[in-house]
Amino acid sequence: MWPWWYMMVAVNMTQVAVCLRLFRQSLRAPDARSSYVQWMRIMGLVFTLVACYRAIFVSRYLYQYAWFDTVLNSSLLIRTMAWCAEISFSCLIAFAMLRFNKDAPGKPRPSNPSMAFVRNRSPYALIACIVLAQFFATAGLITKSRLAFAIEESLWGLGFLSILPLAFIQCLRVISSGNEFAEKRMSMLRTFAFVNFGWCLLYCTYSLVYHLPTEYWATALEQFETGIPALISGFSAVTDALLVVNVTHHYEDWGFGFIFWHSTYFTVCVWLALFLMRAPRLKS
Repeated sequence: MWPWWYMMVAVNMTQVAVCLRLFRQSLRAPDARSSYVQWMRIMGLVFTLVACYRAIFVSRYLYQYAWFDTVLNSSLLIRTMAWCAEISFSCLIAFAMLRFNKDAPGKPRPSNPSMAFVRNRSPYALIACIVLAQFFATAGLITKSRLAFAIEESLWGLGFLSILPLAFIQCLRVISSGNEFAEKRMSMLRTFAFVNFGWCLLYCTYSLVYHLPTEYWATALEQFETGIPALISGFSAVTDALLVVNVTHHYEDWGFGFIFWHSTYFTVCVWLALFLMRAPRLKS
């Protein structure tokens, strides 16, 4: 397990270096003081720094497994950081999609309530789902409820499923107007459309086919049947979530599912955030 940890730390330190470089470049952009560009670089920085912290202080919420015997590896502390990082991640994607609509609106179409929602409101639905998911993730950590974790992950899946149609529409917009988007000033929007649709499609497929049915809802039902692990409540549950760390470096404790999720989350998702913190937009 240690070689894997060293690799993840090295990768995330490299990602932080790239992030800081992009942050400085963003400060020198002609429109650096626009609210969109400012928020995108700040949220990209937040997500990357929290990812690096979590790559060092590895934690598994349900059993409060930790890499180091210190309160810095506290599951509740890391979950608090995750609030900021995961909301930032959803906002990066949502804001970029809304900016795409503004910079490349396409031809006017007859009004349709459902299409109007997809175009103008679905990015906000993503943010709402991820914000709501944070409450269930925190509740699951404190009470040891697998049902809470299952609802959290379902909200993640629902959030990205809600923006999948818009991601597809924006991708079609790029393809149908190839010459227009081939121009240098449109290149970031073109890249964003393809990357975002690919990400949404892969995540929704992974979530619906494997992640939710086999890793979360099946174990949630198992907890209902067996009562293991036992649910806890009260103030002591909060203090335990904050102070108790169960140090382990054994692969059997972490499992393939966690290793795969952790490795992907803190590499692929970070690079997506690094791309988005450049604020995809029509270049002046």
